[in-house]
Amino acid sequence: MSDNHRRGRPRYFREDQVAEILTMACQSPESKGLPVSHWTPGMLATQAEKEGIVDSISTRSVSRFLKEADLKPHRHRVWLNPKIEDPETHNKEVKQVCDVYQSAKYLDNKGVRVISIDEKTGIQTTEHAQPKQLMKPGQPERIEQEYIRHGTTTLIASRDIVTGQIIQPYLGQTRTEKDLARHVQQVISQDPEATYVLIMDQLNTHKSESLVRFVAEQCGIPQSTLGEKGKSGVLKSMPTRAAFLANPEHRIQIVYTPKHCSWLNQIECWFSILSRRLLNVRSSFTSVQQLETKIKQFIGYYIQHLAKPFHWTFEGKILQI
Repeated sequence: MSDNHRRGRPRYFREDQVAEILTMACQSPESKGLPVSHWTPGMLATQAEKEGIVDSISTRSVSRFLKEADLKPHRHRVWLNPKIEDPETHNKEVKQVCDVYQSAKYLDNKGVRVISIDEKTGIQTTEHAQPKQLMKPGQPERIEQEYIRHGTTTLIASRDIVTGQIIQPYLGQTRTEKDLARHVQQVISQDPEATYVLIMDQLNTHKSESLVRFVAEQCGIPQSTLGEKGKSGVLKSMPTRAAFLANPEHRIQIVYTPKHCSWLNQIECWFSILSRRLLNVRSSFTSVQQLETKIKQFIGYYIQHLAKPFHWTFEGKILQI
């Protein structure tokens, strides 16, 4: 025996009322004069009653409507579309970076090493005011919200695109052009006879006099032919220095990511791994020295157990809004 099909309890709220609530959820709360960034089910319920959409409605009912419509006002995603003044040049630059990634293994077989370089600045040394309480059955790890600051440090790191290895990381209080040039010098010294393609963003220290002089020295170009900074020759301005460093005829060539596209640099992906695995709210450091030691230990662990090439599939398509 079985029950006959029944229609069940009729809906308490009409479809047009539900539609108005969902429409309001897709609008900014500021359009309703509310000084908040996003809706909550409770706020939507209150606003719906205030505007006379319904006489009364519970927060649970609004939550159910949002779930059925697959609307999640509590969540958000971010993106960055660069301000593109010359789309043709921008697309060419993006394609150049992506082509280098796609051909990195082939280049490596030809003796050309592809290296991604960047800085992670202002890494904060924060110490929990109280020891954290470890996870127990039915209870997550608990962390004291108050913290003590002990200063900051800077990391300059390079990543081999083919192997995923982190090369010659530098930790210190500054990130001057000389710091960057010294780091590049240490990277090159690992295989001084190889040809290099270095991926960097448009930061001014990546187009510096120190870097130009180092590349010129490595490529056998006399220093006397470089001119004078701010006055003449290769060293005259940032664009002239960048053009020299990006020259594909040199044994050491820099390929620059377009402006506002430093996320194309694969070392940024690794910086994200570093942040998620170590430099997060769970960690506690009592001094800058301890922080730097932990970062070095993580890099050693990463190289030994986690390093591998990224599967790069992005081809430069701009997000359509």
